[in-house]
Amino acid sequence: MIAVYASSQSADDPLSALEVGERPAPEVPEGWARVRLRAASLNHHDVWSLRGVGLPADRLPMILGCDGAGVDDDGNEVVVHAVVSDPQWRGDETLDPKRSLLSERHQGTLADEVVVPRRNLVPKPASLSFEQAACLPTSWLTAYRMLFTQSGLAPGSTVLVQGAGGGVATALVALGTAAGYRMWVTSRDEAKGARAVELGADQAFADGARLPERVDAVMETVGQATWSHSVKALKPGGTIVISGATSGDAPPAELTRVFFLQLRVVGSTMGTRDELARLIQLCVTTGVRPVIDRVLPLEQAREGFAAMIDGELFGKVVFTR
Repeated sequence: MIAVYASSQSADDPLSALEVGERPAPEVPEGWARVRLRAASLNHHDVWSLRGVGLPADRLPMILGCDGAGVDDDGNEVVVHAVVSDPQWRGDETLDPKRSLLSERHQGTLADEVVVPRRNLVPKPASLSFEQAACLPTSWLTAYRMLFTQSGLAPGSTVLVQGAGGGVATALVALGTAAGYRMWVTSRDEAKGARAVELGADQAFADGARLPERVDAVMETVGQATWSHSVKALKPGGTIVISGATSGDAPPAELTRVFFLQLRVVGSTMGTRDELARLIQLCVTTGVRPVIDRVLPLEQAREGFAAMIDGELFGKVVFTR
């Protein structure tokens, strides 16, 4: 089968580690299911894997990809939940110490086929295309959990999203607007800020800009470059929900401000299968759809990876079969 995989790793030149070619079709263990993929989407996780972060070299070659949608062997249209928990684990699978994402221990979704535990399949509604559905399990699910599980916000709250163009950021704007939050964004790119406003954001600001007022919560995925601004943007008692640190993870802690203003810092990682099912239903009910930057055949995966590495995206890259 055709697959996009990491054959080696390079921190400085991740594209040099990327291969598109034939890989063996997966075997289906008992209790697992095969999905013939129609669409799969790209995430920063895939680029980090090529750089050697979170994917030990002894697991190579590894098919990349966390997100996918397709058809199982029974003919059901399904969305693939990317978090694989231990078979004995019960409860929130994101808290399982033995959990992994597809493409970490198990081969990923950038291929003709993927096999996953049967419990990881969620029905795809007819009103969502395969391309739209394939955007949901990682970045959109991350945004859903940040906003609706971890933030503690009520509709009408003001939320600042650091960064405007990535998959999580566009998901946060779309979902937050649909839920009745006032969404603000920051961006180094004025054009991306303007597109976020078109998507539903109330206002867009330059990185680090002084805001008209303090916000109830900040959705943080950038890390070191924006952390100080995030802390200073909060009202007393406000919350930062952090689910990534793409610019680095060693910013000044701002501890004095955190304790004096009684700020909350809440970590958030991915989401559960049940949350993915609710996210899908929210999309059906509200009409909210993922923002797709481009759709490419899987054979042209290198183009999509290059665009992500260069930051030339607004929304998701989707590969189709």
